[in-house]
Amino acid sequence: MILSALLTSVGINLSICSLFFTLYSILRKQPGNITVYAPRLVSERKLEEGGQFNLERLFPTAGWVRRAWEPSDDEFIETAGLDAFVFVRIFVFSLKVFTFAGIVGTLFLLPINFMGTQIRDNSEFQNKSLDSFSISNVNNGSKRFGLYQGYGFIFVLLMFSLGLSAFFFIIFQYQMQEYEYISSKRIACFYSSKPEPHQFTILVRGIPVPPGWTCNEAVERFFMDLHPSAYLSHSVVRRSSKLQILVTDAERLYKRVTHLKHKDNSPQRHRRDGFLGLFGHKVDLLDHYEKTLGDIADNVRIEQSSLAGKEVPAAFVSFKSRFGAAIALNIQEGVNPTQWITEQAPEPHDVYWPFFSVTFIRRWISKLVAFVACNALTILFLIPVALVQGLTHLDQLETMFPSLKGMLRLAVVTQVITGYLPIQILQLFLSCVPAVMIMLSSLQGYISWSQIQKSACTKVLWFTIWNIFFANVLSGSALYRLNYFLEPKEFPRVLAEAVPAQASFFMAYVVTFGWTNIASELFQLIPLFYNYVNRIFGGECGEDFEAPSIPYHSEIPRILFFGLLGVTYFILAPLILPFLLVYFCWGYIIYRNQLLYVYVPKFETGGEFWPTVHNYTIFSLLLMHIIVIGIFGLKKLPIASGLTLPLPILTLLFNEYCQKRFFPIFKAFSAECLIKKDRDNQNNPNMSEFYDKLTNAYNDPALMPIKYTGRFRSHRSPLLSNSRCKTNNTESSSEDMLV
Repeated sequence: MILSALLTSVGINLSICSLFFTLYSILRKQPGNITVYAPRLVSERKLEEGGQFNLERLFPTAGWVRRAWEPSDDEFIETAGLDAFVFVRIFVFSLKVFTFAGIVGTLFLLPINFMGTQIRDNSEFQNKSLDSFSISNVNNGSKRFGLYQGYGFIFVLLMFSLGLSAFFFIIFQYQMQEYEYISSKRIACFYSSKPEPHQFTILVRGIPVPPGWTCNEAVERFFMDLHPSAYLSHSVVRRSSKLQILVTDAERLYKRVTHLKHKDNSPQRHRRDGFLGLFGHKVDLLDHYEKTLGDIADNVRIEQSSLAGKEVPAAFVSFKSRFGAAIALNIQEGVNPTQWITEQAPEPHDVYWPFFSVTFIRRWISKLVAFVACNALTILFLIPVALVQGLTHLDQLETMFPSLKGMLRLAVVTQVITGYLPIQILQLFLSCVPAVMIMLSSLQGYISWSQIQKSACTKVLWFTIWNIFFANVLSGSALYRLNYFLEPKEFPRVLAEAVPAQASFFMAYVVTFGWTNIASELFQLIPLFYNYVNRIFGGECGEDFEAPSIPYHSEIPRILFFGLLGVTYFILAPLILPFLLVYFCWGYIIYRNQLLYVYVPKFETGGEFWPTVHNYTIFSLLLMHIIVIGIFGLKKLPIASGLTLPLPILTLLFNEYCQKRFFPIFKAFSAECLIKKDRDNQNNPNMSEFYDKLTNAYNDPALMPIKYTGRFRSHRSPLLSNSRCKTNNTESSSEDMLV
C-alpha cells in the first residue's frame, strides 16, 4: 500500500529511469584504460585527449567508485583544495544527521502518523493518500490512539517530544564535530602551505592623493612613514577595462589562428564570415583573423600608452611578513575612516579587475540596483511558482477546465502532471537564477571571484528558500489566509497548516530534481555537448583545453535546501527522509569523483563556505521549531508545545557559542599562527626570490606581456606591448613585444 501510494503520487517512474541508467553504467564492464571522462586530467596533461572518437570513453565504469573512495582526507585536500573538502563534508554531515533521523522517523514516527484517523480522504486522486503518512493524520488531542488504547496520548507525546529533542542534540553534536574538524584542517593547511602573495598583501582603497602628487607617490610615502620595517612594495591599480577586453579578444583570435594553421587543408579554413559560418562573404579565415589581430594590436598600443594617467585610488600593498600585513589590515590607517580603507587581498589570479574601474558613487548605486533587482526577481518568480502549484492541484484544474475532467482522471496523466511536469517547469525557471545572481553580485564591488561566488551563493540560497519553500507552501495551502499570515502571532499556525500539506510536492521535488541532477552531474552531458559545439564552430585548439570549475554558488544552495527539507519534515512527514538519504549517498561519492578528476579549483578561500553551511543549518532548526510549535498547538498537545519551547533558546545559545568559538578562525588567522609561520620562513633560502616575485604579483594581467606557445605569420606590427606597472619609485613603462 505504501509503495503503491508513493509510486503513483510523485511521478517517480521517469526519475527511476535515470537512476537505473546510472547503476548500469557503474556495474558495466568496459575495455581499455580510459575509465572515466576526466577533463581535469586532460587539462593537466595527465591524460591524452587525442585519438579517435569512442563512445565507450564517455561512460564511467565500476572502478571510478573505488578510486573516488580511496583517497584520504589529506590526499583529497592536496588534490582538490580545502573548499572542495568543505563541499564534500556537507554531504558527510547530512548523512550523519539524516541517518539518525531516518531510523527514528521511519521506525517510530511514521507508524504513529499512519495509524491516526484525523484525515478522511475521499478524493479519487491517488497522491492524496500520502497525507496519511504525515503528522496531519495524527488525531487532535486523542486519548484513544490505535493499538495504544488509554495510553495513546502519552505515547504520542513522548515519541514526538523525545524524537525531536534527540534530533536537535544530534545536529548540535555533529555540527560541533564538523566545525572542529574543518577548523583544524584549515589551520593545518595554512601551516603546510608555501608562501603565497595574498598572505603578505592587503588592498588599500580610498587613497587621498595630495595636489601635484601621484597615487603611486602617496602610497609609498604613507606606508614608509607608518610601517617602515614591514613595508615591502606596492602596485597601484589602473583603469584597464577596455584593455582587458582587447587582450581577451586577441587571445581568442590567436587560438583560432593556431587551430587553422595546424589544419592548412581543413575545409573550415574557407567559410563565410557570418553567423556560424552560414551567412556573409566567403573568406580565408586565416587571413581574416590575422588582419583582425593587427587591428587589435593598434588599439592595444593606444590604450596602453594612455594608462599612465588612469590611476585608481586603490593599491595592493605588500609586506615582509604575514604579521606585518595583519597589523596593517586590522587597524585604522588614517584619521578619516573613509580613507585608507584596508581589506585582505585575494589570490592574484582571483582578483576581479573590472571592479577597480568603478568609482565609489557608482559602486554604491550598483549595490542599490543589485538589491532592488534581486528582490524584483524574487517577486516575479512567484509567477512560475503559481503555475506549478496549479498543476499539483488537479481538483482546481477540473474546476477551471471541466472539459478536461475525463483526461485528468487517467492514471498516467495524473502521475505526469502532478508528479513530474511541475518540477521540470520549476527547474527550467530556476536554472537561470545562479547566472543572474552572479551578475548581480559582480556589480556590488567585490574584488575577487571568490567573494562574488560567496555572495551569489547566499543570494541563490535565500531565493531558493523563499521561492521554492515558502512560496510553494503559501500559494498551495495558505494564500487564501494571507490576512492571518501577516499577523506575527499567526505565523506558526499558518505554517503548521501549510507545510505538512505540501509534503508530497517536496518528495516529488527530491526525487525528480535531486536524483536526476545527481545523475546528470555524473555524465556531464551539457558541458560535453558545449565542448564539441565550441570546437566545431569556435575553432578552439585541442591543446588549449580548459577544465571546468565547480559552481559553488549553485551547488551549495541546492544541498542546503535539501537539508532544510529534511530538518523541516523530520517530524511532519518522515517518509521524505529515505529519499534524501539516497540523494546524499549518491552525491557524496559522485562529487568526490568530480572534484578529484573533473573539476579544477579556480580559487581557494580556505574553507570559508562552512560558516554559511552552519548559519543555514541554524535557520533550518529555528524554522522547524516554529512549525512544530504551531503543529502541536493545532493538534491540541499543549504539553508537547511546552517541552519544545526550550529548544529555540538552546539553538540560539549553540549558535552564539559557535560564532565565538569557531567563526574567528574562518575570518582571519591568529597572531600565534602568523608569527609561527613567519618564523618558519626566516631560514628559508627561497624567501628572497619570493619577495622579488611578490613585488609584481598584483600587476594587472592586461598590462603584462602575453606569451603564446607559437607564432603567427603577419607583416603587421607586434601584437601586444609589454607594460610593467612598477612599484616604489618606478614609473610605468612599455616596450614592444613580438608575439
